Amino acid sequence: MTRIAVCAPSTPILPEDAARVTALAAAHFPGVTLDIHPQCFAEHGHFAGSDEARLAALLECANDPAYDAVWFARGGYGACRVAEDSMARFDHVAKDKVFLGYSDAGYLLGGLYRAKIGRPVHGPMLADIRRDGGEAATLRALAYLSGEGAAGIESAVGQGHPVVAFNLMTLAMLCGTRLMPGLAGHVVMIEEVSEYLYAVDRLMFHLSAHLGGISGLRLGRVSAVPENDRPFGIEPEAIVRHWCERHSIAFLGAADIGHDADNRIVPFG
Repeated sequence: MTRIAVCAPSTPILPEDAARVTALAAAHFPGVTLDIHPQCFAEHGHFAGSDEARLAALLECANDPAYDAVWFARGGYGACRVAEDSMARFDHVAKDKVFLGYSDAGYLLGGLYRAKIGRPVHGPMLADIRRDGGEAATLRALAYLSGEGAAGIESAVGQGHPVVAFNLMTLAMLCGTRLMPGLAGHVVMIEEVSEYLYAVDRLMFHLSAHLGGISGLRLGRVSAVPENDRPFGIEPEAIVRHWCERHSIAFLGAADIGHDADNRIVPFG
């Protein structure tokens, strides 16, 4: 029996989304118990409850020995407001858990990886059930959490170098903070959503200066790019290649990650 706790360090989910995922888990993974914390449905402005409420729910899930994994419900924004405080308050029980999420959850994944707490993993979240093809993404995450998910792992994992995967904005914002892990020797995978291409370029200018010593960079999908008042004129891969060349970072090609239902699983390390 695998017991999974779901909490929302960023933004809330809807009860109907939770019901759909719970039904999927029951139908396909009878050995999985999915406990969705009531905090996931709280609303406090943009957030799934106040900072204090989100932090308390995260700690409750992570420090409870009854659970094998913590599954982050949704991204959005807000995890960075509780991430530093949570690192100091995770106890020894959290060190044995899988923590699964992506996007804004990357603040927590990065901090966990730096602190060597648990097993941080990039992968689909509960709220992905709302996407086109979201049922497949949800099943991929549940399969991984239940120990049956090797088929859902990104193909570059296990190719001789440790790996991490982040949203570009999230990783760029981690740089210089107490949550930023050391990534020397790693293959770093990045993806982005809903950012202008000039913003992608700006983020790569900043991020690439902090990635000295990595084994290489892979680019996932850059999706839902807003239309600017004038075309930027450079596509995402060319942007990333430009900044990799300036900093002598090996560009290793594509990564099968992104803000979509095809988002693959990347265990850190």
